[in-house]
Amino acid sequence: MTRSPSAAQIAAEIDALADPVRAAGSARFFKTGPGEYGEGDVFVGVRVPQLRAIAKRFRGADVDVVAELLRSQIHEHRLTALFVLRAGFERAPDDDNRARWVACYLDAVHAGHVDNWDLVDSSADPILGEWLWARGDHGPLLRLAADGDLWRRRVGIMGTFAFLKHGSAEATLAVVPTVLDDRRDLIQKASGWMLRELGKRVDRDLLCAFLETHAAQMGRTALSYATEHLTAAEREHYRSRA
Repeated sequence: MTRSPSAAQIAAEIDALADPVRAAGSARFFKTGPGEYGEGDVFVGVRVPQLRAIAKRFRGADVDVVAELLRSQIHEHRLTALFVLRAGFERAPDDDNRARWVACYLDAVHAGHVDNWDLVDSSADPILGEWLWARGDHGPLLRLAADGDLWRRRVGIMGTFAFLKHGSAEATLAVVPTVLDDRRDLIQKASGWMLRELGKRVDRDLLCAFLETHAAQMGRTALSYATEHLTAAEREHYRSRA
């Protein structure tokens, strides 16, 4: 597109596909009830492939438009905004333009707009993680992981995935120890997942060395995820230490 669409245009395209039955199911699946991790999140009921198709049509949207859409109360609006943000970041012609997209993303993270696991997992690694890996700097991921907020902490953990995909375990090995005492399920799963990927993608021996040192501190969920691809004897060895 030669002219940037408005946030209202993008939102209208999403809302036109709304399905109340699917919305109710999504609200249950993403735990939006009182006291649940997604409390208060609002769904209109649009499937992810449909959202990706809309994002592809509007991938020329300006940073300011994406930032406005990220402030929407509607979950699917925010997810589509993140798809557009990722495309803008990946298609940016230079670092100055990429930096604008990263700043937009971090603003949304700190404002609490990246606030469910699908939003985090579709954006932390390919946007923030890739940006930081290119700079050899995982410091911002450490700071996010040290934040007590569930979603900022998960962004810090999941952002290390980019480093793993490039063959570097440094970020994961620095971030995961800072969250070992957090027994929230979504932190347990994220940290265990990244450790498992460390063993699969980078160095199995590094994973085993980490587990020798830290297994006793880990929650059972994180340990189960981390040891998933080890042998039965190895899994039993590390789980016996928890």
